[in-house]
Amino acid sequence: MSVLKFILRRLLNLIPVLFIISILLFGLSKAMPGDPVMLMMPQQGFHSEEQKKQVYEAIEKKYGFDKSLPEQYWNWLQRTVQGDFGESIVHRRPVKDLLGPRLKNTLVLNLGVTVISFILSIFLGIKSAVKEGSFFDKFWQVFSIMGISLPTLFFGLMLIYLFSLTLGWLPPGGMPRNDTLAEWVACLILPSLTLLLGSLASTYRYIRNSMLDVLGQDFVRTARAKGLSEHKVIYSHAFRNALIPVVTVFTWSLTGLLGGSAITESIFAYDGIGKFLISSVIARDYNVVMALNMLYAILSVLGNLLMDIGYSLVDPRVRLE
Repeated sequence: MSVLKFILRRLLNLIPVLFIISILLFGLSKAMPGDPVMLMMPQQGFHSEEQKKQVYEAIEKKYGFDKSLPEQYWNWLQRTVQGDFGESIVHRRPVKDLLGPRLKNTLVLNLGVTVISFILSIFLGIKSAVKEGSFFDKFWQVFSIMGISLPTLFFGLMLIYLFSLTLGWLPPGGMPRNDTLAEWVACLILPSLTLLLGSLASTYRYIRNSMLDVLGQDFVRTARAKGLSEHKVIYSHAFRNALIPVVTVFTWSLTGLLGGSAITESIFAYDGIGKFLISSVIARDYNVVMALNMLYAILSVLGNLLMDIGYSLVDPRVRLE
């Protein structure tokens, strides 16, 4: 019951936070250069400046741009709460209709990468910590440093050059044309590998460093002195006490499932939410940018809530109260 009370209390506390974030996002969108009304107007076909002015005023009134900024914000907030994110300036379609398929594509790409990265990181991080200083440990440390240091763009382009241009095994990018499982797998391999290299490198270091810190503590030496098997010492005692940073990494990975991978999606022309955000910013598609930024804000604050709950589950010393 205390967990439920904690969640309800935190959710109530998140309301003013999201309210302040929405004001900031609305203000930033209004500070973006360009005139959204001019973007929606036809570029030619006017017989006079007066006709052009009338069309401008009609569009301005239709979308509420003729009102004051507080009125515009309040109208936008009401629509957003009801799930109406307005109409895309570029695509002339409701924003929610444009976000749905791209959110699905991003989820398909990131879900497998997150699960594989987390499982591999646990295995590699624990083994590296146990075998500190060995060739295995040194190899994966070098790999992790390279994975963190080198940009995603480098990995993506190298994979395209090797597997697409040189070997011709996989397509260099794009989406499946026939929507079959084989085409989906072929299109997902290279962007998934690109994401996996970066994700595995950072998560591995978190787990290895956390395990090294725990393995040097007195309770681990005591467990070994009692004659417990090494497997039980490592997984039942040490790893459980090293889970706090692991929960942090895993929680942010979960919230990032719908956040998109803008650089990777752009490199491989993958029609996900991250690539859509970049193209919308370039095209100054205000309603799309606002909707996606609010989505990221909600995911971030919910991620913090999930972390607090996760801490209490893996470590009895952490109390939600």
